[in-house]
Amino acid sequence: MKPLLKATRLTKRYDGRGGCVDVDLDVHAGEVLCIVGESGSGKSTLLNALALRSDIDGGALAYTTREAETLDLLTLAEPRRRLLSRTEWGFVHQNARDGLRRNVSAGANIGEPLMAIGARHYGRLRETAADWMNRVELDAARIDELPSAFSGGMQQRLQIARNLVTGPRLVFMDEPTAGLDVSVQARLLDLLRTLTNRLHLAAVIVTHDIGVARLLAHRLMVMKDGRVVESGLTDQVLDDPQHPYTQTLVASVLPV
Repeated sequence: MKPLLKATRLTKRYDGRGGCVDVDLDVHAGEVLCIVGESGSGKSTLLNALALRSDIDGGALAYTTREAETLDLLTLAEPRRRLLSRTEWGFVHQNARDGLRRNVSAGANIGEPLMAIGARHYGRLRETAADWMNRVELDAARIDELPSAFSGGMQQRLQIARNLVTGPRLVFMDEPTAGLDVSVQARLLDLLRTLTNRLHLAAVIVTHDIGVARLLAHRLMVMKDGRVVESGLTDQVLDDPQHPYTQTLVASVLPV
């Protein structure tokens, strides 16, 4: 079976240095891939390149659509890119404020992506928004409140609902639990695991937290200085790390 997303020697540099270099990866339908590494390792640069949120300097990037059409993403026309991001992809920001419209209600935040692809029936839009609030464990009675009325963890749930309401096949997530209290992180991680399983959703998740990767990921990639230094099945990499950098990362989160 073709991978949903396939990158070959993908490279993105800043001022001729940094970024990510010669990255190979593939993501299959229903699979969660976590990219881990310290700050500056290139993982967020890679995520933005994969999601076509930044220009790419070299390599190849392909995506297989619902209709089994393989698209060369680096030569794809801009209108087709926008349609892809609205229908088959989602992008969850580290800070929910970057992924929500602050001046419209919770319900409107969820309904807007559907309106962008043609939905117009107000009653059905509102029903769908209420349903998704329930799915991400938000009180649907608060559908008319602004995002600012919600806590940080609730805003992240709202952003997730906004991304999933159109039924994407692939979601990119940039440190989705960063900055949240430990108890809030735990609930959000449980929600993400439930949703990816139930919706057969593929996800590429960037995190510096090995615990997040162990809980969510089927496969793991470890980055250092812009390059992938180790990859494989999550349990295999974390239980028997081969690269010294991976060994250091794993040891840093193990109890003494």
